[in-house]
Amino acid sequence: MKLIKIAILGVMLGLGFFNASFAAEKTIGVFVALADNEHQGLVPVPKKLGNGLDPDNNLYWGSADGLKTIFDKSKYWTLLEKSENDSSHAVLRTRVYQSKQYPAKLIAKAYNGAYMQQAISDFEQALAHDEYDLVVFIGHNGLMDFNLNLPDQTTTSETNKNPAAMVLACQSKQYFKSRIESLGGKPTLLTTQFMYPGAFILRDAVNDWLKGKDSNTIRASAGRAYAHNQNISVRAATGIFANLAEVK
Repeated sequence: MKLIKIAILGVMLGLGFFNASFAAEKTIGVFVALADNEHQGLVPVPKKLGNGLDPDNNLYWGSADGLKTIFDKSKYWTLLEKSENDSSHAVLRTRVYQSKQYPAKLIAKAYNGAYMQQAISDFEQALAHDEYDLVVFIGHNGLMDFNLNLPDQTTTSETNKNPAAMVLACQSKQYFKSRIESLGGKPTLLTTQFMYPGAFILRDAVNDWLKGKDSNTIRASAGRAYAHNQNISVRAATGIFANLAEVK
C-alpha cells in the first residue's frame, strides 16, 4: 500500500497537481498617503481630489486612477474585506483583495493626508519586520518635506525575508533606496523623476512580481502603463522609473 501511495504521489507531481494553488500565499502591503493640499508639499490638485480626509474622492484612492477604483474594477482581483474609520484616525480606509490568478492577497490602507509621517513610518516598519512579501508606498514623497528617523534597527526582523519594496512617489530612488536596503528590503520599483503615482502602475507591476519577473521586466511594465495613461512615449515613460539592475 505504501508503494502505491508513493506511485500516486509521483504521478500527481508529474501532472502538475501541486501547482501555484498549493504554494504559500504571497502578501502585499500597500500604504497610500492620501493627497492633501493643506498638509503636504505636493503640487496643488483640484480641491475635491486633494482633500486628505475624503478617501472616496481622493486622487490616490477613489479617483479614476486611485487604488480603490483600479483594484475594484480589475478582473484579476476580488474584494474580500473592507473597513472604514472616521476622520480622527490615521488610517481611514482598509481594503483586502484576493488574486484570482495566484495565491496572493493585497492589503491596502488609505492614510489621512495629515498623517504622512505615520504612513511612511508604517511602510518602513512593515519592511523592517517582514510583515509582507512586497511592501508598497503610494503618494507624495514626504521625505522631500521632512526628516524621518528609520525604525529602531534592534527591533527589525531576524527572518531574513528580504521583502520586495516599491515606492510610487516622485524621485523615490534618491530618497528611499538606501533606507529600504538598510531595513533589509529589496528595492524593486522606484522612480527618478517627478511623476503621477496612479495605481495602474501598481496593478501591472504587481502582476509581473507575482510571476517572479525581475526588476527590469517590472520597470518595463510600469513604463508601458505610465505611457498609456499619460499619452507619452514608452521610452520617456520608462525613463521615469529607476534602472535597479544597473551596474553600481
